[in-house]
Amino acid sequence: MNYDLIIIGAGPAGLTAAIYAQRAKLNTLVVERSPISGGQVLTTYEVDNYPGEKGIGGYDLGVKFREHADALGAQFMEAEVEKIVLEGAWKMVHTDQGELRAKAVILATGATHAKLNVPGEEELAGMGVSYCATCDGAFFRNKTVAVVGGGDVAVEDAIFLARVCSQVYLVHRREELRAARVLQEALFALPNVECVWNSELQKIDGTDQVTGVVVRNKQTGEAREMAVDGVFIAVGIHPNTEEYRDLVACDEGGYVVAGEDCVTSVPGIFAAGDGRTKQLRQIVTAVADGANAVTSVQNYLLTFDK
Repeated sequence: MNYDLIIIGAGPAGLTAAIYAQRAKLNTLVVERSPISGGQVLTTYEVDNYPGEKGIGGYDLGVKFREHADALGAQFMEAEVEKIVLEGAWKMVHTDQGELRAKAVILATGATHAKLNVPGEEELAGMGVSYCATCDGAFFRNKTVAVVGGGDVAVEDAIFLARVCSQVYLVHRREELRAARVLQEALFALPNVECVWNSELQKIDGTDQVTGVVVRNKQTGEAREMAVDGVFIAVGIHPNTEEYRDLVACDEGGYVVAGEDCVTSVPGIFAAGDGRTKQLRQIVTAVADGANAVTSVQNYLLTFDK
């Protein structure tokens, strides 16, 4: 079957694109590999920075997005996209459920935070374990937290958290940071930040909430127990764009190169959400991308050459 638009991914960006596409009366299909729509937001215990939904559970917010798309008649298909092949102006979307054909495609595949895979990390995700300081930092006002990592993001997170937390521990496996020098200088000037050098996080303690961590010094082998209320893991993020890096231009990190209009290097292919190049990756920016992408799709379809 031929479609005006195929949206790959059903996180906030993909679902918003589906809503806008339905309102634009485009023949649209959303292809999602997960049986539950919502993307990363589903694993967020509480969302406190999405306008109008203060304190809503991440799962509940994801359900609301999907219900809105369903109410407008959006079509969904659970399938794994294997590749996209260009056939003239048409895009052939090959999935494990068969081949689809569309005039335009929106890549809304999101990104995945790198994990430490230590005991307690998965069990306490959303209950003190976070991968986004700007998303969750407000929950830890006047509390003690640990940040794990040594790059720009980890140091920026530590600086941000130091403004609201009473104590911040920055746990890094080396004896010097990889972050930009200007960030390091700002970090070292903060009185409530302690760098825990040459150390690796071994365990996150807690039952229903994080209560502490265990770190091990790589040089001495000594284990240190630290009482903390939260753990922010900033050891990298991986865009889910592997299948498309030979198709559209990506930066060195694998993010699809696209501006606020979500236009990629290939006419008729657009990128929205955490998988594209952008400054801030949060729910609200993903939602904005979904709307912008469909606007760009509509402009593209006006010039579509069959």
